[in-house]
Amino acid sequence: MASALVTRARMIAVTIILAAAAVTLIGSTQTWLDVTLREGTHPVLAVDGATALPLLAPLSLAALALALALTIVGRVLRWLFGALAVGIGVVLAVGSAQIVADAPVTAFATVVTEATGLSGTETVRGLVSTVTTTPWPAVTVVTAAIIALGGVFTLMTAHTWGRSGRRFRTDAATTVEGTAAPAGRAGSRPHDAIDSWDDLSRGEDPTA
Repeated sequence: MASALVTRARMIAVTIILAAAAVTLIGSTQTWLDVTLREGTHPVLAVDGATALPLLAPLSLAALALALALTIVGRVLRWLFGALAVGIGVVLAVGSAQIVADAPVTAFATVVTEATGLSGTETVRGLVSTVTTTPWPAVTVVTAAIIALGGVFTLMTAHTWGRSGRRFRTDAATTVEGTAAPAGRAGSRPHDAIDSWDDLSRGEDPTA
């Protein structure tokens, strides 16, 4: 069972980060807070995730791109992207947890200012009667933690992942009988983008 886990480690890491980041990105468009004003023409204001936590959308997109990149990069970049996934997950989890615990004025100040024309931390706080938190901040805490765990899993297993791109094309150059293809044929293949990624990950110059 352990060998099967190692064989599928890349797929597991990519799937974990990709799925969690997708849910987190969806959460940035959903209502996180319902803010009730003491008076005015807009007594209840909805605050979405992207407004409550400005880093939510860009970091979610970064995690999505990172997960997709893990399918082709070499070992060094796997470790780098794994560390980035951990950082993204921790930042989003901490920010979301703060809103779950006690939504700060900064999470809804922009929406209140747009509705009333009044600004300032104390002024906004005085205009608000109650702040109700929806389930989305808590959901984001969980999904952000999953992104971080996906990054940890990547760091732990990256050295076991098979080499992408060049390895499979090299294997394909071998005939059915198990004999190597002529050296000239293998050497004539153009050097593509995946090869360049592999060269960079090994510290080699892809232009050489």
